Amino acid sequence: MGATTTRVIPLRAEPARRGPRATPKGRQVQPSVRERVQALCAGLAPRRDLLIEHLHRLQDAEGALRKGHLAALAEHLRLSQVEVFEVASFYHHFHVVEDEAEVPATVVRVCTSLSCAMAGAESLLADLQRQMGTSARVEAAPCIGLCHGAPAACVGQRQLPEATADAVRALVDSGQTGPRALPAPQLSDLPQLRRLLSGALTADAVLAELKASVLRGLGGAGFPAWRKWETVRAHAGPRHLVVNIDEGEVGTFKDWAVLTDPQAGAMQMLEGALIAAQVVGADRIWLYLRDEYHDARVHLTLALELLQSALTGFGQAFPGYQAPAIELRRGAGAYICGEESALIESLEGKRGMPRLKPPIVALHGVFGQPTLAHNLESLWWVPVILDKGGAWLAAQGRRGRSGLRRFSVSGRVNRPGVRLAPAGITLRELVDEFAGGMPPGHELYAYLPGGASGGILPARLADVPLDFDTLAEHGCFIGSMAVVVLSQHDRARDAALNLMRFFEHESCGQCTPCRAGTTKAVQLLQAPVWDADLLGELSQVMRDASICGLGQAAPNPVDSVLRFFAHEVNGEDAR
Repeated sequence: MGATTTRVIPLRAEPARRGPRATPKGRQVQPSVRERVQALCAGLAPRRDLLIEHLHRLQDAEGALRKGHLAALAEHLRLSQVEVFEVASFYHHFHVVEDEAEVPATVVRVCTSLSCAMAGAESLLADLQRQMGTSARVEAAPCIGLCHGAPAACVGQRQLPEATADAVRALVDSGQTGPRALPAPQLSDLPQLRRLLSGALTADAVLAELKASVLRGLGGAGFPAWRKWETVRAHAGPRHLVVNIDEGEVGTFKDWAVLTDPQAGAMQMLEGALIAAQVVGADRIWLYLRDEYHDARVHLTLALELLQSALTGFGQAFPGYQAPAIELRRGAGAYICGEESALIESLEGKRGMPRLKPPIVALHGVFGQPTLAHNLESLWWVPVILDKGGAWLAAQGRRGRSGLRRFSVSGRVNRPGVRLAPAGITLRELVDEFAGGMPPGHELYAYLPGGASGGILPARLADVPLDFDTLAEHGCFIGSMAVVVLSQHDRARDAALNLMRFFEHESCGQCTPCRAGTTKAVQLLQAPVWDADLLGELSQVMRDASICGLGQAAPNPVDSVLRFFAHEVNGEDAR
């Protein structure tokens, strides 16, 4: 054996230790900026879960979110700057700019989703972008809940149905960009809540009426209401109730109509929420309202004031009753927050990213507590059911279906709008009996039974009953009952491309099948002749591997075109 050579590796000299930093890491906050942010956020508790409300305060005042203000807000809320920035950059309605950037006083959002696109929204958007100059920031927007007034725009905080370039310019020039004035809600003495608190109606009796009514969740999933109530009620408190008013599905605007009805709208929904809270034992109610509905937010704020007036004296009349605390929260332009778990993330002041969860979100609710989440309309029906009886509501359907449904009807009809009709009605009946038929020169070609997610059906299936569970054999579902009617002047493949662009824009980006799949689908759908095999494979991957319903349902319109409109797939004229 040879001699072993030992290699000596010299050690590096240790760098001199530095003293403590003179300033903390990250963007430094100027005293004047700190004072400005504190002034704008005065009266709002510096809580993490109120981060989005703080961001709204800043943007409403400044027209955008300046990076220096975000740093000051992080300091104010004792959060890291990245925590604030990632939330501010997630939601579409927040606009992050440099400190010195010039910001137009008004943002004009032109809806380019399906019903508005059919009414000329792209031309309107191009005209406004050419004409407005620096007087307003003009941008395309997904569905803003004015499908019955297509083409529609949102000018500042004012929704404008049947928008024209002249009408938009007039609002901007006059400064009339605040919420529309709506008829004030009327005071209610909450008769069904009184029955429950007096003992004339028990919690078990309420659940029995819910079962008899066959009431289901009316936000899209259609889960039986009574089962959700019993699930949450069975778990230890504290419990929460979330009212989902974040309808963002293309073609859907029924919740706005229900909420803003002065006779039996917001107050009736709030009574239903209080009854649900009493039955399941929830001590806090969260109202999550989509940000496009500025007028509805004013209306709902007035209704909450009336509610407090109506509850005055309940303590004496019903000793021991403590009304739940109610918080109204404002969304920030994210369709994904209509999904229950993403909505709950947003309520906690985070990005609206869906959670991996079991079928019922009860045990994974707000701040980890059992949570009953309901669409606004579902709770609106509760006082009606207790007044008229669950059996009465169940008997209102057609063709063996139970209940009444509010359909948001738009597209090629004479009278678009929200129509209360029997469950099990057909598309042909809905159009002819409730929507005034189709305009002259238009014949039924296709229709969406359930908004962007529900698929597209041909005219030959216009006599299929519209309700939960009736469309599955055709690869479609009723969802939020958003009905968009197409005529022979439209193409189903164009509708599918419009809807896929919507899903691409609204994907939260958390999972690759949805994030990359929607982008790839948009590319494939623009080909003159579709690659049906590749689109079919992509659809299957998105369905199997996406985390939430957005990615799982996004292929539905494409699959419908492949199934029912093969001539369009091959590049032939739909007519």
